[in-house]
Amino acid sequence: MNIKPDLPKPGLFRDRSEAGRLLAAKLTAYANRPDVLVLGLPRGGVPVAYEVAQALGAPLDVFVVRKLGVPGYEELAMGAVATGGVRVLNDQLVRRLGIPGALIDTVASQERQELARRERLYREGRPPPDVRGRTVILVDDGLATGATMHAAIEALRQLQPARIVVAVPTASPEACEEMRAKVDDVICAITPEPFEAVGRWYQDFSQTTDEEVRGLLARRKAPEKGEAVPSPTDAALIEALRASAHPLTGVARDYDPLMNRIGDARFALLGEASHGTHEFYRERAEITKRLIKEKHFTAVAVEADWPDAYRVNRYVRGMSDDLDAVEALTDFRRFPTWMWRNTVVVEFIEWLRAHNDALPPGAAKVGFYGLDLYSLHTSMKAVLRYLEKVDSEAAKRARERYSCFDHFGEDTQVYGFMTRLNLAKSCEDEVISQLVELQRRAADHARRGAVEDELFYAEQNARLVKNAEAYYRAMFLEEVSSWNLRDRHMAETLDALIMHLGRNDGRARIAVWEHNSHLGDARATDMRQRSELNVGQLTREKYGHDAVLIGFTTHHGIVTAASDWGAPAERKRVRAALAGSYEALFHAAERVRFLLTWRDNDTLAVGLREPRLERAIGVIYRPETERQSHYFRARLPDQFDAVLHYDETRAVKPLEVTTEWEAGEVPETFPFAV
Repeated sequence: MNIKPDLPKPGLFRDRSEAGRLLAAKLTAYANRPDVLVLGLPRGGVPVAYEVAQALGAPLDVFVVRKLGVPGYEELAMGAVATGGVRVLNDQLVRRLGIPGALIDTVASQERQELARRERLYREGRPPPDVRGRTVILVDDGLATGATMHAAIEALRQLQPARIVVAVPTASPEACEEMRAKVDDVICAITPEPFEAVGRWYQDFSQTTDEEVRGLLARRKAPEKGEAVPSPTDAALIEALRASAHPLTGVARDYDPLMNRIGDARFALLGEASHGTHEFYRERAEITKRLIKEKHFTAVAVEADWPDAYRVNRYVRGMSDDLDAVEALTDFRRFPTWMWRNTVVVEFIEWLRAHNDALPPGAAKVGFYGLDLYSLHTSMKAVLRYLEKVDSEAAKRARERYSCFDHFGEDTQVYGFMTRLNLAKSCEDEVISQLVELQRRAADHARRGAVEDELFYAEQNARLVKNAEAYYRAMFLEEVSSWNLRDRHMAETLDALIMHLGRNDGRARIAVWEHNSHLGDARATDMRQRSELNVGQLTREKYGHDAVLIGFTTHHGIVTAASDWGAPAERKRVRAALAGSYEALFHAAERVRFLLTWRDNDTLAVGLREPRLERAIGVIYRPETERQSHYFRARLPDQFDAVLHYDETRAVKPLEVTTEWEAGEVPETFPFAV
């Protein structure tokens, strides 16, 4: 049979690049998915992985594994060390051979040195990839015995990915089949018999060099068309960022510097640059767990309505009939439901319930509370239910006052529009009277047997009704006034909460979850020019150093957002950050995920204090008007006490997944809202 010299022989791959392209054709189910990460096993697996990542539109990185060979029989692996500081051992083999621990430590130390050398060479200072919760495709150029891949799988599993997929161009049938029991999916492009060796199935199986690995990683990470390239004047600042950034590698002690920065503060305000980014939700939850366990924080207060969150509060404290976190979150029906009905929040709520259940009898349980004011009608009903239990006459008076809203229906915007144009009388006097009466009769209700927490809950609902009534009247033609009313309400609720929780010993501490636009000090942003204030500013003004403000940023990725208010959730691609933004500056530092603090770093603080653009994506994202809709100017060191940057991020997953969300990005034509 004659074969043209420029084509591969039948059954053979021309080289690793061609093998990668053919392998990618069998992985189309993983294409364009924001949760997918491709990891090549250096060195030979990287050219294959590069082609796979290119075809799937997925990020590429390396997963460095060094086998721990039994001394004298180095081909026999007793374990491995790998990216992320992981060490795994074949305990059965170690016991059978009686290998002493000191000898294992010696071999591991030697291999860690080589692993560290390769990490430095390949990553050039970048931290290892964060695989938690992601679908990881492990790629090599082939499987013979599969020993290296087995070691990689065991090491990778310790870093808690959601799924592990093994993909190779060629493997022995036995190795491929054996691998299926170890991971979630296995793709072997060909499984020839007799197999002989991996190199048998390549025309060109020359050794991949370290320089080739570095080049392929650099090509995959090169800026896309239109991506911001930093100004030469930023070079010194970029070097300062590289030196100061604390890498986040996914290990348990990642946030030690942040814990130190928070210290004994009573408030840790944890932001987000969007209402739909997985990393923001997940890392905020992980930080909060540490605050609860290590610093005895007593509550989590979130950008959500008071009555909806209070149902969750009852669940986490073991006071409700809800079966699980999903049921406890049922009252979050108002758009955007994914803000709190998402998989990360469910996991955190279940963790909080388990934490509280494990506390000794009589210990104060950690609560979960809402700060927002959109629940006008729900809060009125909550006040009435409370009064009907403790004071029927007071309930009649409250029902009469709240009936003022009846002829406007359930649409609060109708109420705001009609009263703002003087087409109807407002209910301002009625809601103020109701709050005042409830506060005055608190002692009487306590004598009648009202539970202190329930009285507090009712009073907060009455306060919310008063503030919401003013908010809806102000929202037409008075944008600044309505924003300020909303943030003042959230700050007031935070004040009331810290007083209520600390009424016995004064030691209450609260983690606050809200958007950066609410938690970063407004005085350090464009908001000041518009006479706007926010929770961050008000909390700093009142509590000083007892409040630590922490921002979150991202450069590009995928976000869950809508195209209009009330529209279905979609997965939208977040464009690369604009030139002149903090996010573009952080991207230029080439650190994938990091923490910045500047309390003891005047040089960095001065460099970052020059005003720059900063991005804010709310529940609506409009990339075609990116600059107008999603950017404002800020002085970051004055806005926050610390910032967490995640260069590439993915969409948070709603509990109710829509067809639009499953389909991914669709045309985006509507403005944003925070």
